[in-house]
Amino acid sequence: MESRRLQKEFEELFKLNSSGSQSIVSAHMVGNDTHHLKGVIRGPPDTPYSGGTFIVDITIPPEYPYKPPKMKFDTKIWHPNISSQTGAICLDILKDEWSPALTIRTALLSLQALLCAPEPDDPQDAVVASQYKNHPQEWERTARQWTQEYAKDIEEVHREQVQRLMEMGFEEAVVRKALEDAGWDENSVVNSLLG
Repeated sequence: MESRRLQKEFEELFKLNSSGSQSIVSAHMVGNDTHHLKGVIRGPPDTPYSGGTFIVDITIPPEYPYKPPKMKFDTKIWHPNISSQTGAICLDILKDEWSPALTIRTALLSLQALLCAPEPDDPQDAVVASQYKNHPQEWERTARQWTQEYAKDIEEVHREQVQRLMEMGFEEAVVRKALEDAGWDENSVVNSLLG
């Protein structure tokens, strides 16, 4: 049985997700796993990430809220505090500055704030941090290009997922239902449809 706190957090996050609004952060469960979520962060205006939709993988440990959720970017991003290879994040509240007063939503909002204000002196990706500090125009151009290439709108991502699975010979209605039930986790749907 999940804690009341986690249930309340889910209700808030999922309400944002289903409201149809373009909320700056939201999340949905992966399948029926209450300890695995996909967060969605909209790129902040007036940054190279503007217009992008970034997916964050969230694993909630059994000790939550006394231990922080584990988060990493699924969407490739060019940012000093996020690994351009693995999506690992360098953010103090996801490590030693976590407090039980924080929530999954506040962690997502902190990630969105990090997109507005990179911390190149505490980098996760030294190459990106060096470029940010020494060649800011080149960094901005690369970050913008990666946003356009990888951080597509969530609806576009879902259309592409449906299309890929239909190309494998599955019917659209079956694919859509399976993806919705699995929280849009394409690998899990492929395994279940082929298994």
